[in-house]
Amino acid sequence: MSKYEIIIYWSKEDEAFIAEVPELPGCMADGESYQQALANAEIIIAEWLKTATELGRAIPEPRGKLVYA
Repeated sequence: MSKYEIIIYWSKEDEAFIAEVPELPGCMADGESYQQALANAEIIIAEWLKTATELGRAIPEPRGKLVYA
């Protein structure tokens, strides 16, 4: 399970749930259900981190819980 924030919302335009990972630029996934979008996001996060490591790019630390709103 990832420690990065994942934001999941319904996209009427795409007719799918979209899972965005704001801390990892360009990292997003989709799914027919909320659960599928979350599972797909976990896979994409792992692939994003692997690719960044292979390319020698900096990997952001997970921000953790939002302290203020």
